[in-house]
Amino acid sequence: MTSTAGGDGQMWAISDLHIGYDENRALVERMRPGSDEDWLLVAGDVAETVDDIRWALKTLAGRFRKVLWAPGNHELWTHPRDTVTLRGVARYDHLVEQCRELGVTTPEDPYPVWDGPGGPVAVAPLFLLYDYTFLPAGCATKDEGLAYAHGTGVVCTDEHLLHPDPYPSREAWCRARVEETGRRLAELPDDLPVVLVNHYPLHRHPTDVLWYPEFAMWCGTELTDDWHRRFNVHTMVYGHLHIPRSTRRDGVPFEEVSVGYPREWRKRATPPGRLRRIVPDGHAHEGKDEPEEPEEGAR
Repeated sequence: MTSTAGGDGQMWAISDLHIGYDENRALVERMRPGSDEDWLLVAGDVAETVDDIRWALKTLAGRFRKVLWAPGNHELWTHPRDTVTLRGVARYDHLVEQCRELGVTTPEDPYPVWDGPGGPVAVAPLFLLYDYTFLPAGCATKDEGLAYAHGTGVVCTDEHLLHPDPYPSREAWCRARVEETGRRLAELPDDLPVVLVNHYPLHRHPTDVLWYPEFAMWCGTELTDDWHRRFNVHTMVYGHLHIPRSTRRDGVPFEEVSVGYPREWRKRATPPGRLRRIVPDGHAHEGKDEPEEPEEGAR
C-alpha cells in the first residue's frame, strides 16, 4: 500500500464515460476537481480504443491529484475500430502499461491510502470480470442462460469482442482474477476501511431493476457475494448498468456512478457527468432509480 495525504480534498467517482460519443467527450473536457487535492475513481468503460482511453485518462490525470482506473468490458474489447489488435490478457496488460505511463493507478498497483478528510481509507481498483452465475430465473447453467438470452435478443457484445486469451473462457479468467484479488484484499489491515472500485457490482442486488434480467449474466459473479461483509468495505463503487443510484447491502453503500450514453442521460433530470463524492461520506442519492433498458452498445 502507498499512503497519500489528501489535505482538504475529496474523493470522487465516475464510470461509463463512453467518450466515443462526442457529447460524452465534451463532458470529460469539462470535468474539474474542486481542489488540487481531489482524487478521481474511474470504474471502467472509458472507451473502446486505446487512443480514446489514453486521451481521457491523460486529461483527467492532468487535473486530479490521483486517478484510479478499473477496466470495464468496453476497454477489453478487440474492436474493429481500434488499431491495437491485442486480445485478452495481452490487451489488459497493454492498458495497464498505458496507465502507468500516465501515473494512473490500476488494479495491478499497490492500493493507495487516502489520508484526507474521512480517511484513512484504502482504495482498491479491481478487475474481476464475470462468470455467468447471475443466471435468469429458471436457468441452471450458462448454456441454458445463453440460450434464453439469445431467444430474447438481449446478448452482450462481449460474446463477439471480449476475448479471454490465453484463458479458455471469460469465466476462467474471472475466477483467476477473483482468487488473486481476494488474496490481496485479505492482506489489508483489518482496521483499515477500503473503497472497492469495480466495473461490475460485487453483489447481484443492483441488477434486480434491469428491464431485461438476462443481461445480469454479464454483470458479475456470485464468488464476490460476501466481499462487502468479508472485508472492511467503506463503499462499493461500480458502473456498467447505466442506472446511476445508491443502494445499501448489509449496511454497506453500493454506488453506481455511470454516465451512460447520450440517449440515456438526456432523459434524466440531473445534469450529465456529475461526479459522485465517495469520501468524505457522500452517499446521497443522485440520478434515477427506475429500471432501464441496456443500450445496444452496452450489450
